[in-house]
Amino acid sequence: MDNNKTEDMRLQVFMAHSGVASRRKSEFLISEGFVKVNGKVVTQMGYRVGTDDTVTYKGQVLHIINKKLYLALNKPHLYLCSNSDPQGRSLAIDLIKSDFQERLYNVGRLDYLSTGLIFFTNDGNFTKIVAHPSSGIEKEYIVETKQAIDEQILLDFMKGVSIDGEKYKLDSYKYKTKFKVRLILLEGKNREIRRFFQSRNIKIRKLHRIRIGIVQLNNIPSGSYRYLTKKEVAWFFKKGKT
Repeated sequence: MDNNKTEDMRLQVFMAHSGVASRRKSEFLISEGFVKVNGKVVTQMGYRVGTDDTVTYKGQVLHIINKKLYLALNKPHLYLCSNSDPQGRSLAIDLIKSDFQERLYNVGRLDYLSTGLIFFTNDGNFTKIVAHPSSGIEKEYIVETKQAIDEQILLDFMKGVSIDGEKYKLDSYKYKTKFKVRLILLEGKNREIRRFFQSRNIKIRKLHRIRIGIVQLNNIPSGSYRYLTKKEVAWFFKKGKT
């Protein structure tokens, strides 16, 4: 292959455009030896590929995807945000994948017990923008608990807390009742809300995400999805440039 061809691109960029993952996650997959070019494992960052090269990820041939898909799903209870599960649990992707030939990935996660809004896409750049804290995209949740929530607990959360070496921080809150609050996070790390409330010995009865950025869950039935509008998609890409 001639690495000076104008149509060449970095391997991690090619993978993002094929819908596998964001560029950053693709770099990790390359470094771990999951990616081959023309049958040979490539772990070199910045390696360039062209139109004549065959790129595979875990044995699957990758292709640049021209049709970008952006979906909003209302994830039900007891569905896992993953493309596979050795325990055989129900997968959120199974609720939509039969409708599409494209390979789709969840943007961020909602844990197995949580419900509500989650995006699926084949656009790695979109994934990076929505998931990365530098974009400053709000994620809004309704949390119902078994014990009353003392306001000081939420004030502590807003100041920032460290749990097992991980920093968690709430952006804002609003009470609905003493047992039910709306919380807004700008980052939303894995199981952040659950881990925080668990650290304060408060049991969560229900955790439901109702908004990501300008996209509201609204009337999407549980287990169903809708396409994001062009205006909504454009809003996220604009956030990625600010």
